[in-house]
Amino acid sequence: MKPRANPSIMAMILAGGKGERLFPLTEVRAKPAVQFGGKYRIIDFVLNNMVNSGIYKIKVLTQFKSNSLIKHLSDAWHMNRMVGHYIDLVPAQMRTGSDWYQGTADAIFQNMNLIYEESPEYVAIFGGDHVYKMEMRQMLDFHIARRADLTISVIPAPLEQAKSLGVLEVEPSGRVLAFQEKPENPKPMPGDPTRALASMGNYVFTAEVLRDVLLEDSGRDTSHDFGKDIIPAMVKGDSRVFAYNFAKNQVPGMSERERGYWRDVGTIESFYEANMDLRSVSPIFNLYNPYWPLRTAQCYSAPAKFVFAGEGDKRRGEAIDSLISEGCVISGSRVRNSILSPNVFVHSYAEVTDSIIMSGVEVGRGAKVRRAIVDKYHKILDGEIIGYDLKRDREKYFVSDSGIVVIAKKELHTLRRLGPVAVASESLSQFPQSEGQ
Repeated sequence: MKPRANPSIMAMILAGGKGERLFPLTEVRAKPAVQFGGKYRIIDFVLNNMVNSGIYKIKVLTQFKSNSLIKHLSDAWHMNRMVGHYIDLVPAQMRTGSDWYQGTADAIFQNMNLIYEESPEYVAIFGGDHVYKMEMRQMLDFHIARRADLTISVIPAPLEQAKSLGVLEVEPSGRVLAFQEKPENPKPMPGDPTRALASMGNYVFTAEVLRDVLLEDSGRDTSHDFGKDIIPAMVKGDSRVFAYNFAKNQVPGMSERERGYWRDVGTIESFYEANMDLRSVSPIFNLYNPYWPLRTAQCYSAPAKFVFAGEGDKRRGEAIDSLISEGCVISGSRVRNSILSPNVFVHSYAEVTDSIIMSGVEVGRGAKVRRAIVDKYHKILDGEIIGYDLKRDREKYFVSDSGIVVIAKKELHTLRRLGPVAVASESLSQFPQSEGQ
């Protein structure tokens, strides 16, 4: 069957998860709102995938700690509603009862009115918390050509990683024979005993089928989750469920090395490693592909600035193998193998190494930061040492299993407990007037 020229499709982005494994970065925000790669938020990647693929009817479903996410999307993503294009924020409204979303399927079921109003032929249901590039129309064409009820985007994953994902068994045609959600012993894929065929949590449904299966599930005692309930029931029944091989997806301007790149940045370690790839000499994930632009909120800060040439008192402002965002000032200090989000100030003689520094952070004079993630608006004191003595760091900060120090976002209510002087210095004096500080 040849795909239709212009099938109607709308996207539902699930962006309401707690992201507990990414604590403390998700202590004050939803996981999709966490900064990534300096200037982006995690949710930007799925939205760019949709828009770059020509899918312009998008609903973003939010729930837990959504204020940061809502503000970012309001600032960053503006579509032309006059021609039917939109990215709409949809807070949990409890339309079907008094409960929050009970699972991923329930999140869609509670917002079925949005699908009825738009009346698309197909519905794409994607997560908002992964980093990858995908030309979505190719998956849709695959779905239509096979007259599928449901198509699941899949990728080969190491067996240990597959334990936390949905694992599929498929026929050579791609039709799904079996599906297990987070199995203790994932079944290896044919010809490769080290990997399993894992779901990426991205689905394309034929809209009519989606309405029927969600209505049926709502009347049963289940966890109302796609992976745990909906997909296994469809596979066991007579539904036409197919697996789409993400590794074959072709994005304009993408190298063979990058094809198939997909990261679940759901832990501190995976988040850190994915960021570190971006600042490497030859990153796998390319931020600079002009044929696949990565949009985000505009930052109206001044250009990044590096001052002091290392003469006289040997102060030298430099950044090596690093990503430096707009508004940053590297003042007589050294940044190596790191990522700096907008408006970071690194004072003289400070050293930042193998670290992720988020917006508005100030690194004090002579401070040393190594293998750390510093969340927004924190002030690292003059001479403070972070990442060199993990036993001492654990007394003050969160330290991951692999030894990554994570400093949580500085919240205003925390500053108030420190007194009005601290509030004034943190909120009003992020950037000193003198670059010699």
